Amino acid sequence: MGKNSPEFDPRQEDAQDLSLEASRIQIRWLIRRDMDEILKIERQSFNRPWNEAAFLSALRQRNCIGTVAELDHKIVGFMIYELHKSMLRILNFAVAPDARRMGVGKQMTQRLVDKLSQQRRNEIVLEVRETNVDAQLFFASAGFRAVTVLRQHYDDTCEDAYYMRFRLTADSSGFVFPNRIAGLDAA
Repeated sequence: MGKNSPEFDPRQEDAQDLSLEASRIQIRWLIRRDMDEILKIERQSFNRPWNEAAFLSALRQRNCIGTVAELDHKIVGFMIYELHKSMLRILNFAVAPDARRMGVGKQMTQRLVDKLSQQRRNEIVLEVRETNVDAQLFFASAGFRAVTVLRQHYDDTCEDAYYMRFRLTADSSGFVFPNRIAGLDAA
């Protein structure tokens, strides 16, 4: 079946291309020499990016871990997170603009989800700026739910943040995503 045949569906080819790209993504620990590429992705992704000192300050903390995603030996994403007694907290997360919607972010979040267990850490939390709609939608599609609004959360602006959570439940092998709207009567 060729591209010009009536049965050709470009969405199917795009999905196959994305799955091929995703299978080539490697996730590894962040190392010092990755910093230039990470800073570039950070500047491309945020209006108020972290600088190198902010990254190093976070990564010097005993409970803080950094990972990078590579595609063909090029860093295309990163994640900085903290380990706490009963949860993991994402501090910074970004995917290079030219690598978005290729499964990079999904693989990085899945790697973090795989670290959860019923016996120890059972949730992942993060704060997302109210103006960062792309991040809100991405994390919602990954099963995170906004549980509260943090008013005037950021020092650099008067912007609010959404506190989002991904929680492992005791009664299932996966996550339960409650639908609070479904219980409401139509007005």
